[in-house]
Amino acid sequence: MRIWDISPGYLNRQSLLGEHRELHGIVSILTHGKKGYSRHPETLRWTSCLQALARRHQQLACEMALRGFREQSPVAGSSDGDAAWPAVYLDEPAAQFARLKEKYAGRETGRIPLPRNAQQLWSQHKYSVLARDVQLYKETGRQTASGTADFTQLARQLSELLRQPPTTGGLKNALQHMWGHVAELPPAPEENPATWSWRKLLGETQMRAMRHGEPYLSVSTALSELMVWTVEIFPDQPKASRCA
Repeated sequence: MRIWDISPGYLNRQSLLGEHRELHGIVSILTHGKKGYSRHPETLRWTSCLQALARRHQQLACEMALRGFREQSPVAGSSDGDAAWPAVYLDEPAAQFARLKEKYAGRETGRIPLPRNAQQLWSQHKYSVLARDVQLYKETGRQTASGTADFTQLARQLSELLRQPPTTGGLKNALQHMWGHVAELPPAPEENPATWSWRKLLGETQMRAMRHGEPYLSVSTALSELMVWTVEIFPDQPKASRCA
């Protein structure tokens, strides 16, 4: 059993759908007291973390939707409010990247290429960080540019940051920057993008980035994971049970 701690964007199709199945299995064990795999280390570390499992499920659902899958099985329980995440890892995030590199050798890879170094890892997470902490965005950008960022430390920091909700201003800022990458790509909007909800703005950004293989956004963690928050942070759109 495996619930990854890194962005679902790094998982290939088989791993993405496999984690989705196993997450539902763990939720079932924890909520219904089922015995199978109840003592598995992966199950044990998620005990008392049902809200975090619901949040991880949202991340998986949004990544699945980005790749054309329709997720229609929301987990039991609510993901509202602050989620308590596991305090331990079975493998550190950096080790999870190494495990996937070995696992995917000669096979299909995920939407986001496995990072070769800290600079590439940072580039893939930039807009996710911008949505949450502008000062960290600036500081980490300087560190990676100077070559002083440690990959292991950065991988853990970024993985844990994606567990946190963005700020309202940060999310708006990130979405507007992301739209700037694809605003000139077809199809031309039928109405003024300034009138769109933030959820629609991200949806249009996703469509153009994936259709045209926009080189920066198509390998960004933010392209899927920020969709989790467009419904919860902004009051101008209804709450949805899945990302689609």
